[in-house]
Amino acid sequence: MKPTDLIDLGPLLQIALLAAALATLPLVWLAWRHRGKSTPQRLRALTLVTLFLTFDLVLFGAFTRLTDSGLGCPDWPGCYGNSSPFGAVHQITQAQTHLPDGPVTQSKAWIEMIHRYLATGVGALLTVLMVWSALAVRRLRHTDPAQARQIAPGWAALTFVWVCLQGAFGALTVTMKLYPAIVTGHLLGGIGLLALLAVQIQRHAPQPPALSTGLRRGVWAVLGLVLVQVALGGWVSTNYAVLACQDVPTCQGQWWPPMDFDAGFTLQRGLGVQADGSALPFAALTAIHVVHRLGALVVLTALALLIAALRRPAPRYAQGLLAIAVLQTLTGLSNVVLDWPLLAAVAHTGGAAVLVTLLAALLAHSRSPSRRSFHSPSAVPS
Repeated sequence: MKPTDLIDLGPLLQIALLAAALATLPLVWLAWRHRGKSTPQRLRALTLVTLFLTFDLVLFGAFTRLTDSGLGCPDWPGCYGNSSPFGAVHQITQAQTHLPDGPVTQSKAWIEMIHRYLATGVGALLTVLMVWSALAVRRLRHTDPAQARQIAPGWAALTFVWVCLQGAFGALTVTMKLYPAIVTGHLLGGIGLLALLAVQIQRHAPQPPALSTGLRRGVWAVLGLVLVQVALGGWVSTNYAVLACQDVPTCQGQWWPPMDFDAGFTLQRGLGVQADGSALPFAALTAIHVVHRLGALVVLTALALLIAALRRPAPRYAQGLLAIAVLQTLTGLSNVVLDWPLLAAVAHTGGAAVLVTLLAALLAHSRSPSRRSFHSPSAVPS
């Protein structure tokens, strides 16, 4: 591989075979654990396992970003044209000798490649989910229509397309050298994937809570606010603006420190530079950090109102949202006062992912009082 090559598809087949092997393990376990169950039950179990592994992938992606391992292998999809860092020891050693604290080291290369292996494994499971759903509906449509209606091939296909786009963003993250807008989009894509899987799991879950039309709109509004806040959090992380403010509740000892919003929120620029190539001023990092703080206050207020409204119709969701709100507050504060500890930073990303997943699951699971429940006897044909 030439030093200037950013994309080398040579190791793609080997990585795909490894992904297939990784996906086989949960598939074999599911086949044994759910033998004798109906096809919709087994598909739901596969979706649940894929959701769990996708959450792990999001966490490991945050770990990859926070350990500066995003360019541990500076090409895609392999590592210096190889399917693993084992085949790139010479190139990695050279890069590490030249820059011991640079983006390419032995440990960073492995972190980056493990992230790619996990991503391809999740992609393989989503491919199985899509194909299995389509074939199952085709088979059951005439023999067991009730079971066929419990399968959602359209959602499975949408999730497959989504993960393909997510893979493209992963490639761009490397080839565009951690371009902040691309990295933030990659984070949002991973969390969106969790939401899609949560919707599929909850579509036909038992005992859906009945929410008023106004309350459902409130959940949608809070979900929108949370997604904006996740994007702001990703923007903080990808621009390394966490430590721009190291005191709470003030920033740099002031309630409104000097800030450059134009430079901070220009999307078309590289990491650490402005659109014209000059260095990004510290005031821009301060602006990014402060806006995220203000967004946190808005989201926590909206969450508090929503939790209070959900206490009676959906108490379990209210309890879950309250726990995540507390976790996000504690980890967000610790990132500032404890100088961005790795565990707290990863947990903060995980909390955001769980928050979006819970809200998406609530919207998919709940129903309005006027809408006939899927589980009502009159809703199921005899």
